[in-house]
Amino acid sequence: MTAPGRRSSTFSRLLRHGFTDPSAAERLLESVELTAVRNDPVLLEALGATADPDLALLGLVRLLEAQPDHKARREVLDTLIAAKPLRDRLLGVLGASAALGDHLFRHPHDWQALVTYEPQDLHPGVAEFERGLAEATDPVALRVAYRRCLLSIAARDVCGTTDVAQVAAELADLATATLRAALAIARAAAPDDAALCRLAVIAMGKCGGHELNYVSDVDVIFVGETADGADEQKAVRAATRLAAHMMRICSESTIEGSIWPVDANLRPEGRNGPLVRTLSSHLAYYQRWAKTWEFQALLKARPVAGDLELGEQYVAALEPLVWKAAERENFVADVQRMRRRVVENIPAAEIDRQLKLGPGGLRDVEFAVQLLQLVHGRADTSLRSGTTLDALRALAVGGYVGRQDAAQLDAAYRYLRSMEHRIQLYRLRRTHLVPEDETDLRRIGRSFGLRTEPVAELNREWRRHAAVVRRLHEKLFYRPLLDAVAQLAPGETRLSTGAARERLVALGYADPAAALRHLEALASGVTRKAAIQRTLLPVLLGWFADSADPDAGLLNFRKVSDALGRTPWYLRLLRDEGAAAQNLARVLSAGRLAPDLLMRAPEAVSLLGDGEGVAGGAGGLEPRERAHLEQEILAAVGRADGAEQGVTAARGVRRRELFRTAAMDIVGSYGTEASPAAADQGALVDLVGGAVSDLTAATLAGTLRAVVRDGWGDTLPTRFAVIGMGRFGGHELGYGSDADVLFVHEPREGVEEREASEAASKVVAEMRRLLQIPSADPPLLIDADLRPEGKSGPLVRTLKSYEAYYRRWSLGWESQALLRAEPFAGDEDLGRRFIELIDPLRYPADGLGEDAVREIRRLKARMESERLPRGADPTLHTKLGRGGLSDVEWTVQLLQLRHGWREPGLRTTRTRDALAAARAAGLVGAEDAATLDEAWVLATRVRNAVMLVRGRAGDTFPSDSRELAAVGRYLGYGPGHVGDMLDDYRRTTRRARAVVEELFYGG
Repeated sequence: MTAPGRRSSTFSRLLRHGFTDPSAAERLLESVELTAVRNDPVLLEALGATADPDLALLGLVRLLEAQPDHKARREVLDTLIAAKPLRDRLLGVLGASAALGDHLFRHPHDWQALVTYEPQDLHPGVAEFERGLAEATDPVALRVAYRRCLLSIAARDVCGTTDVAQVAAELADLATATLRAALAIARAAAPDDAALCRLAVIAMGKCGGHELNYVSDVDVIFVGETADGADEQKAVRAATRLAAHMMRICSESTIEGSIWPVDANLRPEGRNGPLVRTLSSHLAYYQRWAKTWEFQALLKARPVAGDLELGEQYVAALEPLVWKAAERENFVADVQRMRRRVVENIPAAEIDRQLKLGPGGLRDVEFAVQLLQLVHGRADTSLRSGTTLDALRALAVGGYVGRQDAAQLDAAYRYLRSMEHRIQLYRLRRTHLVPEDETDLRRIGRSFGLRTEPVAELNREWRRHAAVVRRLHEKLFYRPLLDAVAQLAPGETRLSTGAARERLVALGYADPAAALRHLEALASGVTRKAAIQRTLLPVLLGWFADSADPDAGLLNFRKVSDALGRTPWYLRLLRDEGAAAQNLARVLSAGRLAPDLLMRAPEAVSLLGDGEGVAGGAGGLEPRERAHLEQEILAAVGRADGAEQGVTAARGVRRRELFRTAAMDIVGSYGTEASPAAADQGALVDLVGGAVSDLTAATLAGTLRAVVRDGWGDTLPTRFAVIGMGRFGGHELGYGSDADVLFVHEPREGVEEREASEAASKVVAEMRRLLQIPSADPPLLIDADLRPEGKSGPLVRTLKSYEAYYRRWSLGWESQALLRAEPFAGDEDLGRRFIELIDPLRYPADGLGEDAVREIRRLKARMESERLPRGADPTLHTKLGRGGLSDVEWTVQLLQLRHGWREPGLRTTRTRDALAAARAAGLVGAEDAATLDEAWVLATRVRNAVMLVRGRAGDTFPSDSRELAAVGRYLGYGPGHVGDMLDDYRRTTRRARAVVEELFYGG
């Protein structure tokens, strides 16, 4: 009997070494089989290092019990204690696999397979495994020999002698040797059949890819041909009998269990098709009937047994078809749909535990890699590997996948495969589910070296890797560039000079020689940058060609690439980030404004992707709110040395944000992305007008802060506010619009009015000077001509001066102009009080008298006759022409002046909002309101298009044919439809003018 003190000490030691049932372990250590070593600290230390010390100790005692005599037991123990390599391997296997422990109990001499520990034994191949199976001449013996070989693989695995990829490759090699041995047994049992036929066994799936699990179906396809001129039908029948026998040998259970099922369901027609076909029959099927997934499966096809020459002929015959699969209609969508279908079919109770099929599982990695292989492997033979990790490495080397993404996928895939191996190794059962039992999870966690909290740590690491896989799978598997590359003709995926010149001409490039020089500069060489460009350019060329000026698009792309060539994120963004490449192609080929802005700040390319932008701006094309813009600009001004540097910093933010808005506008107009307003051109116009107006307001706020800070420090002697007028006040600025403003100030308490007025005048003068300093940025001109007394009046007045003027001298046109007044910068309280002052003027009680209405109509008619530029076509002038902006705006403003006092909805500075309110109030019929709205939106879009295309403002369509075509493309008119665009514009504005005649001029 064990003494209590000794028992307590042993109990504690067992707990420290990871035993979960110390009492049972104590009893096993007291067994007669361990008499010689029970007190040896080496044994206890080695048991504690295993995945499951309790299981390892039980397996060791059972192994010793199974030895035929005392001498054999002593040999096991002596070798175990003396030889650390054997100790680690034997106990490691016993602690990880109850099934292999059972095998050693049934075959007690097989432990000696673990004794050898020579360098050449570390990575055995097919030949070594064939030697291990050589003496197996019947199914039972084959199972025993197979488990003996498996024992050595598992030992190297659990001891870390081989990594997970090598383990998977060894398992595939063992499967190859087993298939050969099984076929040999089948042939020996039916020598007449063997003489009639040639039979090749093609490994598919994980076996074909050298990445097999411990327990998995081994997928195969059989190819049969005649031997020695035998009848083909007889030969195929003989081959079918041999193949079926070989499958039974591997799949059927005996006293030694089964090896693994051999699955031939990947063959043509699946279960409904013949088990064996001739090579010509296979070829005919794949040429005519095969589905997309069948070509994907053939990526891993590899001859492994039988007639290897025939097997090589099979692979060689089908390989060209595999690498043409991506050219099939809807290929990418089919593969994506198949992956989604797999996930949808997982039982709800299992989806969170699925290592293989679930979201973030092994299949996500495999599908993403295979899809990339099939799309890009047509032209790049380095990608044609059946092994997932090898293919992933090749994709990274070739630039098709980012190095960091590839490294993360590689690590995650290895971890998930290791988990799968350890789960299957325990019982040698086919499963891909993470167990729920705490004991099982603890064993798996400890097998990874996790000791403190093995279950929690295992779950944390597993979930982390699964999240990485899911994120990168979505990024790689669903990126738009893939579908575009897949749709290219085979010759277009590589840019050879001859083919490229022909393609450029066909796509509409006006100067193919210059385009070829750009392509050469971008894609020549062996650098990773050039490799990625070679992937991008064939697709980009087509996207550039979808514009009115493909040559300009390609030239601009080269300029941007030259500017950002050494920036690691640039090409990665285009390859990986959603629709970034397509968006860039649209932006660079849509005209001058956006590319000019981009050349001044190339890092703004990052805005076209899905992630975070650079230079302080959030990623994406959604316009930023005015508060955020103002905060950024004011912070930049605060860091600057002096007013000029402050305004330069503000202009830098403005440049980037103008590019963001222009890019959003172009992308939304082309409809290439689900932009905020892609489906509603009116909403897109509002979005652009609001974004440019907010940006102008933030820039003015920053300029005001810079001037005050430079001249007066923190506080100006007078309160000061900037009031937006015209299109600025209406949140309707275009890219080239001036900013109409009024300046108002109010002396602070204790400050004389003269001093306050001098300070306010200096502020205005300095703001205008700073904003007019020549630069390459689009100009921001302040126009104060709508002030009292116009150009003759002072630039800035006190609030009292405005009050006195409007009370005594205000004219009708000034009340109309004030309809657009809204404070945008400076003292908020002063701005609010200015609005309170002018509200009675712009929304006069009881509306307008007839005399006032007649005066407004007279002014409008005079403007039409006097201000339209000489020679301008009145049917195509967007501002002053028939049914243009002025017509619609004056009509709406007349309604506001007449009815604003009693219709709150009309009290807005925005034209479209006021028109909608007039319709809701019954002042305008729904059809007339829609007609006016359509004309106003169209005219605004034309003005925006002219600025985007030409890089300078204009109120009429360009005369240059290429520029006119570019405007048409922006408006949705394809090549050859410029005439339709002009006709549609004239028709829309003619209808609007008819409404204006009725509503404004009274019929």
